[in-house]
Amino acid sequence: MNRRNFLKAIGAGLFSFSDEEAAAGTKNIKKEFIGVLTDTTRCIGCRSCEIACGKTHNLLVPDVEKDNALEKERSTSERQRTVVNRYKTEKGIFYVKKQCMHCWQPACSSACLTNAMLKTREGPIIWRSNMCMGCRFCMVSCPFNIPKFEYNKWNPNIVKCDMCWDRLQAGKQPACVEACPTGALIFGMKKDLMEIARTRIYRYPHKYVHQIYGENEVGGTGWLYLAAVPFEQLGFRTDLGNLPYPEYTKEFLYAVPAVILVVPPLLYGLSLLTENDKEDKL
Repeated sequence: MNRRNFLKAIGAGLFSFSDEEAAAGTKNIKKEFIGVLTDTTRCIGCRSCEIACGKTHNLLVPDVEKDNALEKERSTSERQRTVVNRYKTEKGIFYVKKQCMHCWQPACSSACLTNAMLKTREGPIIWRSNMCMGCRFCMVSCPFNIPKFEYNKWNPNIVKCDMCWDRLQAGKQPACVEACPTGALIFGMKKDLMEIARTRIYRYPHKYVHQIYGENEVGGTGWLYLAAVPFEQLGFRTDLGNLPYPEYTKEFLYAVPAVILVVPPLLYGLSLLTENDKEDKL
């Protein structure tokens, strides 16, 4: 774990479908965590997901025909919750959608002092404006550099993908999933998505690398990925490890109450001894 990741961990502590794929829809949605599986071998870079996201959340709706956005690698911003990037790899060109990963044990919500950044029981991580005090610890702690702050507004928001939480509450799929024309995105429960991903790797072992990104990274994430090439060639961080970031500071935080209880009396006792010593010398 390098210095940058350590600081993020400290911040987190302190503050075409088959029948089986169709079954990964919305059944039993409240019984366990939900997520999205992205098969990068099926993504054609149409950016329909970006358009749908912008329209759904009243953010930037890109002009995909004229903006030349694929000419450079982009990150999410206060105007876009999701972006698609193009990568030249050893097996050709691939496109990758980027958004909040919805970690199972998120650093952002662990770092949030007011519980404005909330990990819901269903799995998506949402941000609640009425509880945010603007500390931006969530931005510092996120290992994927996702939450963004609206610096140019007098009443700024933290902007990140919430897996279309309002749509989920209405029984709908995330807008990006619904808009994808190639089936590159599949919405459902993580156990079902993992089964689909493993089945694809088993059936087509030469088509995919034998890894599901998000299965174990930082303790596991709600957004999962399949790829034909090593994930570092697609802009993914592969240095994060499998331990959830809040775990790095757990022992330290457990020690804090003991420090609070022991250190003040100790210092007070030392102070009394020092004063008594001075009196004896007089």
